[in-house]
Amino acid sequence: MGKTLSLLGIGLAFLLAVPVAAAEGDPAALAAKLKEAKVSLQQGFSASAKSGKPISGKFEVEDGKLQLSVYTAKGDAFSEVIVDHKTGKVVKAEPITSSDDLTAAKAQNDAMAKANTSLSAAVSRALKGNKGYRAVSATPSMKDGHPTADVTLLKGTESKTVSEALD
Repeated sequence: MGKTLSLLGIGLAFLLAVPVAAAEGDPAALAAKLKEAKVSLQQGFSASAKSGKPISGKFEVEDGKLQLSVYTAKGDAFSEVIVDHKTGKVVKAEPITSSDDLTAAKAQNDAMAKANTSLSAAVSRALKGNKGYRAVSATPSMKDGHPTADVTLLKGTESKTVSEALD
């Protein structure tokens, strides 16, 4: 009986976790939640700048709720800044300490250190060439020795990613 309850508990935990995980990578789920957002990704970058230089940002569904998350760098320190998607005000800023997030932040910061263009400007260029889309994420990286931002755009439930040069 103890094994059966344990297996039921594991099964229930898995079923409850699946919708959250599915929503994060599901353009339709993000599009539905994005209707609540009054601010743009670029406005999120501006709001987070008090915590440091924005090095990436994205709208995401976290625990069933929409949030705008921006990674920032200040010296050798990195923060995740949560910006209210309705007001554009910073809700919280926390140091990035987990190894995976810290590794990603360091790589993004390295790419932005070589950039001559801000992420906000790269997002604006991506939007200019893709009328009717909304930017939902921007992540810099090095490609063939050049800093580049991958900007994910959403139009309805249609999602696409475009690369914008940052040098």
